[in-house]
Amino acid sequence: MKAFEIQEFGNLVCTERPQPQPKFGEVLVKVKAVSLNYRDILMVKGLYNPHLNLPVIPCSDGAGEVVSIGEGVTKFKPGDRVASIFMQKWRSGNLTKEAFKSALGGEVDGMLAEYLVLSEDGLVSIPSHLSDTEAATLPCAAVTAWHALMEAGLKPGETVLVMGTGGVSLFALQFAVMAGARVIATSSSDEKLERVKQLGASDVINYKSVTKWEKQVLALTEGVGVDYIVEVGGANTLSKSLKAVKMGGQISLIGVLAGAQAEFNPLPAVMKGVRIQGIFVGSRQMFEAMNKAIDVNKLHPVCDRVFPFESAPEALSYMETGSHFGKITIQL
Repeated sequence: MKAFEIQEFGNLVCTERPQPQPKFGEVLVKVKAVSLNYRDILMVKGLYNPHLNLPVIPCSDGAGEVVSIGEGVTKFKPGDRVASIFMQKWRSGNLTKEAFKSALGGEVDGMLAEYLVLSEDGLVSIPSHLSDTEAATLPCAAVTAWHALMEAGLKPGETVLVMGTGGVSLFALQFAVMAGARVIATSSSDEKLERVKQLGASDVINYKSVTKWEKQVLALTEGVGVDYIVEVGGANTLSKSLKAVKMGGQISLIGVLAGAQAEFNPLPAVMKGVRIQGIFVGSRQMFEAMNKAIDVNKLHPVCDRVFPFESAPEALSYMETGSHFGKITIQL
């Protein structure tokens, strides 16, 4: 079978590997589509884990069809459509060190291959109305957004601030609108802001032209602030988020796109009683709950571009430009 490997950092190579066979409790999946996350770029470059044992197949997110099953498998049968779970051993409850080390596309081979063998507990069924490329976008970005908002108890009528137009932010926007919440969205592109309005955002802010966007958020909420912030900017935007969130609100720390190192003054969080929660994807239980909601509401993920399998390196380069709107996928 063909697979892309990180053989040395900064170099993604298409290779031939023996086709794997499922053992007890395992499932052989024909991968149909893979979606990209910023983590994949960092992984390939050696910036995410410079001590990663190579070679390794990257990419945590994928969807496909069950080809065969090993003995003892009860959850799936050949022909079932499935998606991977980001952390193979995080089934429910709180994240553990063991589960943390089971993330695909890192210490464990990922989805950028024609075939893959996974534990039956490391897969979930796909909502039937989704295409393979749409389903491939769910494991990381969608579950992360669901964890940040829905698992945190978002209620109708509350207000959510989402940053940018990447996968997590757009899923958060869609879930918030689905839940009856108000959404304020930021971006540096007026064109992209028009598109998020079409997805249901109530208010939009161009953070390049409105550099003190936190003041605009307060103005839009009559000085109160928002209930939830899906914070993907990192240390460089956290201080602004603390000003934009309401008393007793929640900031979900997702990514570090705008920087990982900066001085942080915890006093505003203390004085406002703000909950700051680090979100690192989510469990199988969260994934399954999210899929039920996606199925009932017939939600469709926002996909930007689809690349062919042989163009996987080009897909990663395109993602690095930051020009995408939603998820970038690779079709096999």
